[in-house]
Amino acid sequence: MNQELALHTDKYQINMMYAHWVNGTHKRRAVFEAYFRKLPFGNGFAVFAGLERIVRYISTLRFSEEDIRYLSEQEENYDPAFLEELLRFRFQGTIHSMQEGAVIFPEEPLVRVEGSIMEAQLVETAILNFMNYQTLIATKAARIKQVAAGDTLLEFGTRRAQEADAAVWGARAAYVAGFDATSNMLAGRLFGIPTKGTHAHSWVQSFSSEQEAFDAYARVLPDGVTLLVDTFDTLRSGVPHAIATAKKLEAQGKRMKGIRLDSGDLAYLSIQARKMLDEAGLPYVGIVASNDLDENTIMNLKSQGARIDTWGVGTQLITASDQPSLGGVYKLVEIEGSDGRMVPTIKISSNPEKVSTPGKKEVYRIIGEQGKALADYLAFPEEEAPRSGRKLKIFNPLHPYLRKKVERYEAMPMLQPIFTNGLQVYELPTLEAIRAYHRSQLDLFWPEYLRKLNPEVYRVSLSETVWNRKQELIAEHLHTEEE
Repeated sequence: MNQELALHTDKYQINMMYAHWVNGTHKRRAVFEAYFRKLPFGNGFAVFAGLERIVRYISTLRFSEEDIRYLSEQEENYDPAFLEELLRFRFQGTIHSMQEGAVIFPEEPLVRVEGSIMEAQLVETAILNFMNYQTLIATKAARIKQVAAGDTLLEFGTRRAQEADAAVWGARAAYVAGFDATSNMLAGRLFGIPTKGTHAHSWVQSFSSEQEAFDAYARVLPDGVTLLVDTFDTLRSGVPHAIATAKKLEAQGKRMKGIRLDSGDLAYLSIQARKMLDEAGLPYVGIVASNDLDENTIMNLKSQGARIDTWGVGTQLITASDQPSLGGVYKLVEIEGSDGRMVPTIKISSNPEKVSTPGKKEVYRIIGEQGKALADYLAFPEEEAPRSGRKLKIFNPLHPYLRKKVERYEAMPMLQPIFTNGLQVYELPTLEAIRAYHRSQLDLFWPEYLRKLNPEVYRVSLSETVWNRKQELIAEHLHTEEE
């Protein structure tokens, strides 16, 4: 999973880097910010993930001899001196980022890259690729976790994921957001995620009878027996045979873990299976369900009284099937001017939501007196940082007439330094620490912002200085157009 990734970029990045190099502007300082404009799945929040892979990518970013040879064969006929410079390339910029597991919202910087225009352009594609996918899966997992409450959640998506990297890093993103285990053994080895699995229908089919198949499995793995009971007939065959196997295990001083349902009416079958297991004196045997589950199906099954303890979620999670992309963007917000000073830049669009917010920005989470988040607040680094006692005007930039003033609060900085002048200054936390941070983030929000259906809109506010600068640049652009 640590393959060379210098060419994991779009060709237009290389072309722009080359054009800057030819023009002598490649060392010009620039600041880019990565963010998304719209929450996925109609959710009220998203969960940031992907930082560990970004850190690994930046810290090992090198062009190999093979990369340079490949670039020399392109139709653009890049100057050999440019290719020599790429061979010596090392990332020397500065990166700030949200921490993995952070609860995040549209229009706020998630990753900020500062450096030469050449290096900042090079890393755009990979950063967006890692951030967009893993944040999407972590957000989907958080939605599922929300409706599953205290149930056990297993990530089962490997065989339906879009290739190996998506399966492995998707499993990690799901674990960040609260899943309990994965079926993917490589993800387990690489990240220390607990692994879980049962058996396939083919195991049962390969024996002369279902009972023989169950008993053989239990003999080999007596401490981890969960039996798939729907190969032939769940209630007439599968569950009775599983009960017989469980009794044999009891005679050995062992306990069967559970049964798994993978087809049919999961609500009805789980209710009936629970009755059968309880009547057989097996109340400790759990019920696992799989079969194209997602947060909507799980919520519906629970409303029908399903007796399911563990949910195996695969395709719908790992592919984020109801919205398979996040749509995060990476925009230039400052560029070095001819006098050496950094100048805020803006992208104007006929779509108001696509107008970027100029200037390098910090993100503060404003926590009220009850310990709950009131809004996120974006300000320029040179502004006085918000602090309790200093009045803040909080407003929605799309609806600036909706204003609120707060005075007693805590301002939590959300962007952390990751690389400073090419040196990694951030120690990657353990996955367990990331999961704990994610839970602490969720605790900062009132339920109305976190609910699955029709969540309340959380405010991401601009400081008056940022807001005014944005309006000035918009006005300047419109004035230039009129001339």
